[in-house]
Amino acid sequence: MTSRALDQFLNENIAELKEHGLYNEIDPVQGANGPKITVEGRELINLSSNNYLGLATDDRLKKVAKEAVESHGVGSGAVRTINGTLDLHIELEEKLAAFKGTEAVISYQSGFNCNMAAISAVMDKNDAILSDELNHASIIDGCRLSKAKIIRVNHSDMNDLRQKAKEAVESGMYNKIMVITDGVFSMDGDIAKLPEIVEIAEEFDLITYVDDAHGSGVLGKGAGTVKHFGLQDKVDFQMGTLSKAIGVIGGYVAGKENLIDWLKVRSRPFLFSTAVSPADAKASTRAVELLMESTALNEKLWKNGNYLKEGLKHIGFDIGKSETPITPCIIGDENQSQKFSKRLYEEGVYAKAIVFPTVPKGTGRVRNMPTAAHTEKMLDEAIAVYEKVGKEMGLI
Repeated sequence: MTSRALDQFLNENIAELKEHGLYNEIDPVQGANGPKITVEGRELINLSSNNYLGLATDDRLKKVAKEAVESHGVGSGAVRTINGTLDLHIELEEKLAAFKGTEAVISYQSGFNCNMAAISAVMDKNDAILSDELNHASIIDGCRLSKAKIIRVNHSDMNDLRQKAKEAVESGMYNKIMVITDGVFSMDGDIAKLPEIVEIAEEFDLITYVDDAHGSGVLGKGAGTVKHFGLQDKVDFQMGTLSKAIGVIGGYVAGKENLIDWLKVRSRPFLFSTAVSPADAKASTRAVELLMESTALNEKLWKNGNYLKEGLKHIGFDIGKSETPITPCIIGDENQSQKFSKRLYEEGVYAKAIVFPTVPKGTGRVRNMPTAAHTEKMLDEAIAVYEKVGKEMGLI
């Protein structure tokens, strides 16, 4: 017999989530995740993918991935520290280091793993971490795993950061203090104030850590938020993902060689989890090469992002303060947000509702992620649907 207590817990809490519009339905995509997708046999304009540059379906990446399967097999066969480090992993890390402008890079199985691995490998119970209140869940979990004192900082509030850094240093309680931030905040699309953060870090000798999952491939002509501000020599940890703009799967941390050497011997996902597949490593390397060779995809992404932003703002939607192609339509009420997303789906646009706990209660939204692969015609069709449904629901 299974546990009655578990069944009661699950049934009651799932019902409560559904009642408050907080239960997320998962829609399997039939086929590739491109600018248009097929769900339940229906073709929809896709505005929910993180495939910013359209590389997930790029023929050049598919070609090298197939070649890697033929030459290296479908799996790496072991953790990196035994014999799971293939020449393809070294090639990827060297290419990423050149791309990011750092001495070295270590790659992981996902961006989430990066934050769990890197933060806890360097910080411990005798340390403190100054963390922006809107940082990604993986940062929060990585901070908790480290057992360091977590000091929450008001979002992008430099006065609050300076005051809390000063207090932490002057307390004399901590061996090391880290300041950690997203480069691009994924729910609102705003950019971290990195120049000011670095200035404060230098004043108080803070370790600097930037999670650039949504900035890599997007800012700095593709090289990320740190490169966007020209701060490659000022930031200790540059974390990036291979699962969004790069179009494949995995993550990495870029920094000084001694940092990467330490992470190779002390970060647990590197030590205890099998390395990414040969196909993933080779495809990621090819994607990085493409970004180093040309900025065309990056420029198309920004053109499409600005086009969608202007269109949605023109018809009356609140798109917040996004500074990147990420374009939220902020509705507020969670149930309304879910209903709005459902009606968009019925009219041919796939744009998922984002609600608590991903965003604070009362700030429910539909988040739009235009990509370099969208055509202007697709975006026009999507804007027309937004206008129709928005007026129908009294949102605009």
